Amino acid sequence: MRQVIQNETDTRKENDKPDLFDDKIRALGKHLDLNNEDLRMIEENGDYLYFDDREFLVLNDDEAEEKAKEYIKDSAWAFNASFLASHSKADEDVFKCLSEKCESSNDAVLSLIDDFDHFAEDAIASDGRGHFMSSYDGHENIEEVAGTEYYIYRTN
Repeated sequence: MRQVIQNETDTRKENDKPDLFDDKIRALGKHLDLNNEDLRMIEENGDYLYFDDREFLVLNDDEAEEKAKEYIKDSAWAFNASFLASHSKADEDVFKCLSEKCESSNDAVLSLIDDFDHFAEDAIASDGRGHFMSSYDGHENIEEVAGTEYYIYRTN
């Protein structure tokens, strides 16, 4: 009788076993059409996943929106002067001068923007998140896993 109970316990543990791969790995696997053996080869480092010498950022919608805004905030100096002027009371020429100073002018550019959230939303609406997040090809790819959409960006 003890043996039967042990076997039932083993079966229950096997059935209660969590998925071997988290949803972000499964989303990347789906995107790359990988099998379970290939999924084991994916390496993680924070939000970044690595497979076959390629690097990917895999995020849910909220994470992708936040990361895109972070990127936009860090690179405001690089935006087109007329786009910046459309979100500021400053003249386009001011932004042209500031852009010559590259990254060192970023804080000054940000201080001239009237509403950063509106600016970032407009930039994303104009160019898409892939433009900011995918340094490899500028694309945003979407895969659904367990009812959640994951946004995949190749970064190298």
